[in-house]
Amino acid sequence: MTTILDPTDERVPVARSISPRPEVIEGSVALLDISKPRGNVLIDRLEELLQQRLPKVEFKRYAKPTFTKPAPDELRQQIQQNNDFVIEALAD
Repeated sequence: MTTILDPTDERVPVARSISPRPEVIEGSVALLDISKPRGNVLIDRLEELLQQRLPKVEFKRYAKPTFTKPAPDELRQQIQQNNDFVIEALAD
């Protein structure tokens, strides 16, 4: 069994389940930088490592305008329409 930890108020825990994972990663992967300091450094290195393992996958970079607010609807729609997977990088 997998445990998901949520940093929000847990006085009333929310039941969550993990989405099924595909056996093969193909198509395009969105790399989303949430605009925290050094997040781009993390994504640069992650993209480099993933390109070595997944040479046929296309990686597309995106960035939120600020980490203090949710991604704008337009950005989320663009990512959803143009990608098969999303990796969101958080770093400080």
